[in-house]
Amino acid sequence: MITLKSPWHAYAAQSPREHDGPLSPPTRFEWGTHRQTGPGTEAFGRDLCRRTVLELGCGAGHNAAHLANQKGAHVTAVDMIDLQIRRARNYYEHISRLTLFTCDAMRFLRCGTDVYDAVYSVFGAVGLIDPAVLLPAIHARLNRHRPLVFSVPHPVRTARRSVSHLPQTGFLTLPDGTCRALPRWELDVPKWTALLARSGFRLCRSWELHNPTKPGIPTTLLISARRL
Repeated sequence: MITLKSPWHAYAAQSPREHDGPLSPPTRFEWGTHRQTGPGTEAFGRDLCRRTVLELGCGAGHNAAHLANQKGAHVTAVDMIDLQIRRARNYYEHISRLTLFTCDAMRFLRCGTDVYDAVYSVFGAVGLIDPAVLLPAIHARLNRHRPLVFSVPHPVRTARRSVSHLPQTGFLTLPDGTCRALPRWELDVPKWTALLARSGFRLCRSWELHNPTKPGIPTTLLISARRL
């Protein structure tokens, strides 16, 4: 479970509150670090209205609120940082069909019994937890032929060769400009395809998202897969 020494706790503690009361949900779903880049909810490949959706690592809840309010989905969003969940509730607790929990992703997947119509992660649990452990746990909580969609830092950023079964040492840049080390599975598309296949998923599509001001180097890898 999370501790106060975690870089994610430090990130949340340094991030300023965006507002002191309820917010209107965003009008667009964002997968990358730069707004208005890449696909929105079309990455799921299906209409999510009245579908059950799980987000693993929701942060302040913006994408979850968009799905619940704009798309009519029943969204369960979890984050291991209680401060993030408190912020998400402050912003979006007024939205029906949105449920927020403070919980580690693996604990939530292993201890629960609900099965979902879609699972997604935006720089969340996928890529930060060993995929050989996480992907089978997601498979067990996802209905057949339903989507798993996730975005992760693009491996080209670091120019390092990824090893599928070992994490790389990544770095989280905090709002104050300092960096904190953390493990990341920074994999290319063929390695994600192989790991997904071993866990009962089929890769559907991948996207490379870019910084609009620096289009030559992709910053985000977006993967859409289906549970078999």
